[in-house]
Amino acid sequence: MKDGILNINKPSGWTSQDVCAKLRHRLHIKKIGHTGTLDPMATGVLPVCIGKATRIIEYYDGDCKTYHAGMLLGTETDTLDIWGEVLNKIPVSVVQESGHFDDMPRSVQDDPYCVTEAELRKAFSDYTGTVSQIPPKYSALKINGRRAYDLAREGEEFEIRPREIRILRNEITMIDAESGRIEFDVTCSKGTYIRTICDDIGRTLGCGGVMTSLVRTKSGCFDISDALDLVELLEMSDAEIEKHIIPMDVTLTELGVVELNNNRLSAFINGNSSGAGYNVVRESHFTLNAPIYKVYCSGEFLGTAYFKGRELIPAKVIAR
Repeated sequence: MKDGILNINKPSGWTSQDVCAKLRHRLHIKKIGHTGTLDPMATGVLPVCIGKATRIIEYYDGDCKTYHAGMLLGTETDTLDIWGEVLNKIPVSVVQESGHFDDMPRSVQDDPYCVTEAELRKAFSDYTGTVSQIPPKYSALKINGRRAYDLAREGEEFEIRPREIRILRNEITMIDAESGRIEFDVTCSKGTYIRTICDDIGRTLGCGGVMTSLVRTKSGCFDISDALDLVELLEMSDAEIEKHIIPMDVTLTELGVVELNNNRLSAFINGNSSGAGYNVVRESHFTLNAPIYKVYCSGEFLGTAYFKGRELIPAKVIAR
C-alpha cells in the first residue's frame, strides 16, 4: 500500500482512533494516524495519514476547519451538547421584535423566553475574530497528565484555562423560530470547540444553548464532497483503495517549493544541507520554527526543508 492520505467521512458513534484502528487492521499497516480529532457523535472530514505520511501530520496543525453545526436555545448540559446531563431547560422562541429578554427568570415558564432574530444574529457576528474560549471539561485535554473527561466523570474539581482561537466565519444558515433550533457554519482555527461556541452564545443571549449536531465539512484542503464512506472503503480491494490515496505533497498547500539540482539529490536524501544547487520556486506560508518548504528533484517529492541563512536544511526526508 502506498504512502499518502485518505480523506475519510467519519461516521457517528466512532472515535477518530476507532477509524485509525479499523484502517490499520484492513490495510495491514502499523503507521496510521489522523490529523485532527472529531468527537464520537460528530461526523465528517477526517484525514488519515498512511505510512510515511504520518511524519507530516504536524504540518496540518495550522489548517483551518469548517463545520456545519446544530444548536438548541434554552438548554444547558454538563457536556455542552445534547447528549449530556441536562442542567437547565426553558422553552425559547425567536421573534422579530424585542420581547421579555432582560427580565425573565431562568426557569421553565408558561410562555417561551423570547430572543429577537437581531439579537441572535448579533451574538453570532460578535463571536468572530480572535476569541478567548474555555474548552469544555468533558474534553480530551490533558490536565496534569490525565484526560479532562476522566476527571469530570470522577467528580474531580479542576480548572481549564482560556485560550485564544480564531473564528474566521460564523454564519447562521437556519432558524426555527418556534423551537429555538439554529443551524450555522463556522470556519475556525485548530483547538476550537463548537460546543463551547453554542454555550457561549447561549450565555450571551441569557437563555443557554447546547450543540445538537456537528459535521466537519472541510479541513485544510480536504473537503467532505470528496470524503470516502468508511464502511464502503473497508469493502474495497487494495487496488481500489490505492486509487483514493492522495499523495502527501499535494495536500501541503501552504508550504513553499524548492527544486533541487540533480547533483544535490544524494546529499538531501542523506540528510545533508545544501548551500547552492537549488531554486526557490514558491515562498512558504507555513512556519514552525522557520518557513517550511517541499523539496523536489526532477519532479519527485523528496521531503521537506527549511533555510538557515542560505543553507537548505532537510527537515523530513521522505524519499529514502
